[in-house]
Amino acid sequence: MPEIRLETYINADINLVFDLSRSIDLHQISTADTEEKVVGGRFFGLILMGEQVTWQARHFGLVQQLTSEITALSAPDFFVDEMRKGAFKSFKHEHIFKFNGQQTVMTDVFTYVSPCWIFGQMADHLFLKAYMKRLLFKRNLVIKAYAENGRGAELLGQ
Repeated sequence: MPEIRLETYINADINLVFDLSRSIDLHQISTADTEEKVVGGRFFGLILMGEQVTWQARHFGLVQQLTSEITALSAPDFFVDEMRKGAFKSFKHEHIFKFNGQQTVMTDVFTYVSPCWIFGQMADHLFLKAYMKRLLFKRNLVIKAYAENGRGAELLGQ
């Protein structure tokens, strides 16, 4: 099972970073390149424990839908979203937040299982893992920018 682990250092309050990471609105901003939009579940605001959202996006030229659910949440330390329906056989995305005395360290641990057995494993090796890592990295850069430049608090209405 492939695993992607990213650490992002953010000069902002841990509570702000935690909330921006759960923001449906900021997620759509950060995934504009893939035309990601909500088509079911929570449409805006901060996603909460037990809630689901269905996203529609264009990946590899194909329009796809994916439903994920928040399966664990302890503010402001972590939350977990897991796929309930979509192109993967399964995925789990752990979002972990720690304040190191100077910065908030946001850690993503993304594990997934591709469909189609051996063909999925080949896709992982050839391009899928790198593609997913780029998506997560770009999303994290947007969270970092919004948290550090004051637009994040504005987006959240704080």
